Amino acid sequence: MEITGIICEYNPMHLGHKKQLDIVRRQTGTGSGIVCLMSGNYVQRGSPAIIDKMHRAKAAVLCGADLVLELPVTCSLSSAEGFAAGGVRLLSGFCHNLCFGAETADGAALYEAAEALLSTDFPCHLREFLDQGLSFPAARQSALETMGADGSLLQTPNNILAVEYCKAILSHGSSMKVIPIVRGGNYHDTQADKDNPSATSIRQLMTDGKPWQGFIPQEAAACFRDAVLHTTQAGQRAILARLRSMTEEDFSHLPFGSEGLWRKFMHAVRQNASVEDILTAVKSKRYTRTRLDRMMMCAFLGITQRDLDTPAPYARVLAFNQRGREILKQARTSGDFPNIGQPVDHPYQTLETRCGDLYGLFALNAPEPPGTEKAYRVFVQSENADNQ
Repeated sequence: MEITGIICEYNPMHLGHKKQLDIVRRQTGTGSGIVCLMSGNYVQRGSPAIIDKMHRAKAAVLCGADLVLELPVTCSLSSAEGFAAGGVRLLSGFCHNLCFGAETADGAALYEAAEALLSTDFPCHLREFLDQGLSFPAARQSALETMGADGSLLQTPNNILAVEYCKAILSHGSSMKVIPIVRGGNYHDTQADKDNPSATSIRQLMTDGKPWQGFIPQEAAACFRDAVLHTTQAGQRAILARLRSMTEEDFSHLPFGSEGLWRKFMHAVRQNASVEDILTAVKSKRYTRTRLDRMMMCAFLGITQRDLDTPAPYARVLAFNQRGREILKQARTSGDFPNIGQPVDHPYQTLETRCGDLYGLFALNAPEPPGTEKAYRVFVQSENADNQ
């Protein structure tokens, strides 16, 4: 069976995501399999997912995925490089293709940029532009252009991830082929577009209590109807309580805090009243806002740089259908499907459980009780009925 992997967040799943699943099915055939490796309750932009992972995983299967695995939180809250590398490492053992949305479908250009980033000459060029005072994204683009690659590819978020996927495939020595699909619309649009809605705009509609159902597949909309929404703002006091109780040593172990950024963050925490004021005080041309958001979320969850640097030992199964069951069985029989499922009493469970318990503090209206990780049940779509 030909299997295509998709590294995703579905935060929330919308019509563009359903379109991607349909395109993959058409291109690879009805007998092929689709595996989604999806961020859990925290996403790469450094925030809680607006809807919990089990509702989103169920929606993915109802919309065309065969198997949904959870991208470990230490991958989900990594940089684009770490996010892509973690995903490719987990999918390479059993997926033949990797499909992703991008602003370009030129796979050759994406690979050319990836090869330049992996070149031994790249760090020197990057340092040259960083020393000129450019932000990391601007310095990276200039370095690529100096090396003859198309640095403009890295001006848009989906292309950035696409290049990182290609980098990870090259670095991992993976045999996966890439299937880039042009993503319409604007990733950061705050106004929902009917044909190509952005997840940002849909999240805004949801939190504002405005109609959002028309931008989401019917199967997913039905799944999300009664789901509790989660936002960073709802958990602000909990975040501040954690940040204000941290020691200098705690700050020094934070991810993304190199070049003294952790110290600047610590001083901002001790001088400002709100999460937004803290992040505004630390923000500069050199550091992106998403980097600061991820650092803040890691601080709240107690995730250190060492945690991010340690490969996650397993990925949980969240949802599957009959074809997904066959994928699991086939891959486990062949031995090409390592670290899937949750080993009993593994130390990584402690981190997972903590993150799951803290996710409930981001719920709108009222906090949710702890213990959600133990209460989750894998969603199984049978041929005749849906069982949860």
